[in-house]
Amino acid sequence: MAGRPRKDDSIVIVGAGIFGLSTALHLARRGYRNVTVFDRQDYDTGLYSYHNGCDAASADLNKIIRSAYGTQTEYQELSFEAIKHWHAWNEELANGNVPPGMSSTDKVFYNSGAISINSGEVLPPFEQATIEAMTKLGHGDTQLATTDPKQATAAQKLGFNIDQFNAQARGKPTVGVLDTSGGFAVADKACRFALHKARAYGAKFVFGPTVGAFDSLVHAGKDVVGIRTKDGKVHLAKQTIMACGAYTPVLVPELDGLAEATAGSVAVFQIPKTSDLFTRLSAENFPIWMYNMRSGQDGGLYGFPVDPQGYFKIGYRGTKYTNPQVQPDGKERSVPVTRYTKGDTITQIPTKAMNTIASFVAEYLPEILEEGHDVAFTRVCWYTDTFDNHFVIDQVPQQPGLMVVTGGSGHAFKYLPNIGNWVADIIEGVGSDRPAIKAWRWRKKGDSKPVNVLMEGKKGARALQNVTLMSQINGRSTKRSALL
Repeated sequence: MAGRPRKDDSIVIVGAGIFGLSTALHLARRGYRNVTVFDRQDYDTGLYSYHNGCDAASADLNKIIRSAYGTQTEYQELSFEAIKHWHAWNEELANGNVPPGMSSTDKVFYNSGAISINSGEVLPPFEQATIEAMTKLGHGDTQLATTDPKQATAAQKLGFNIDQFNAQARGKPTVGVLDTSGGFAVADKACRFALHKARAYGAKFVFGPTVGAFDSLVHAGKDVVGIRTKDGKVHLAKQTIMACGAYTPVLVPELDGLAEATAGSVAVFQIPKTSDLFTRLSAENFPIWMYNMRSGQDGGLYGFPVDPQGYFKIGYRGTKYTNPQVQPDGKERSVPVTRYTKGDTITQIPTKAMNTIASFVAEYLPEILEEGHDVAFTRVCWYTDTFDNHFVIDQVPQQPGLMVVTGGSGHAFKYLPNIGNWVADIIEGVGSDRPAIKAWRWRKKGDSKPVNVLMEGKKGARALQNVTLMSQINGRSTKRSALL
């Protein structure tokens, strides 16, 4: 029977996204001397950039950092812990701990603020619960409600724009809570910095479509004793950790009913530096935002400030799409497919997603359309949703030696600096009574309150086979007039 690994035992991690990176970093930091991460993508060349062909969820322009979590104080406190690390990583960069290709002027975290906006005039229950939970645990001063004149004034004095869409002037009543601790991570640079730190501690990385690509698990009886890569080589390990992002439920079918790959939709507008909008939408003036996140298909929007290249990203998770495909065992599982191609058509997202984004822009940022700024590119971004939105970080039942670190459910990136420390605790059996670790244990539907419906199959309304897709044609960007 497999037991806990010793410091000199081999540990294999499959996947170099945020879960795999953070786990490797913290295991190596604790003195585990034989940690190796395998990934089919060459992140040394691709630099975690979507434009360089990297298609994992971690390979992105930016990701939300927030500590506001309603009643879920386990994630609230985990977020504050992470934010301390994000600030420390910025300091490390400024002091010269710089990965190849980056500079000491780079940042991986911007404290631009994070505002949860809702249409209407009354704070929804989630926002109210956030304020109450933060206040009880001594963080109340970080959450400023737009419905409280004193708090709204305090936000403005701190330099945060709580009416970034000029909703009042447009006659569109909105309410919200500004999380002053939050902001955004520069996703590709953050991953590169984590990779750099993990290597400095001694973790090894094997990248490439053959040498780094997972093929199968290796068993000795019932025990998992390593992996085989696409080049046919066997890599033995005392502990094998599957941290493969949205591919994890496909590669570990024991996750059926617990986790599934689902797609969010992203549209990125190009804002020229010559436009006044470039300054107005900058990180100094424009907090990251979430709009009607819990109101169904017409909500679920979020977005970021414009980045230095002029990219202005808006995402939609009101509908979480799937791509069910029959697997060798005869069961349907959702398989990530990030880059649709058919003739001259590239980068397709569901029409429903694009129309929801376009309608929001027309209502709250019409200047983008009035100035004729196009959608530069679109993207489907695959996550691993669990039925209850909690992560899955545990040994796989009936598979001694095999562990999964997955189920980010669209909110895990913020924990890149610290989640690996918790994974290491779980491996070592430390702090198992903590609420977060309890929530991440292996479970089945019915053990906790369901949030997401999983595994509806090809007949489900969210299956990409059953929805209309929209694309850019002949490589040219699509204006809103063609979207609605």
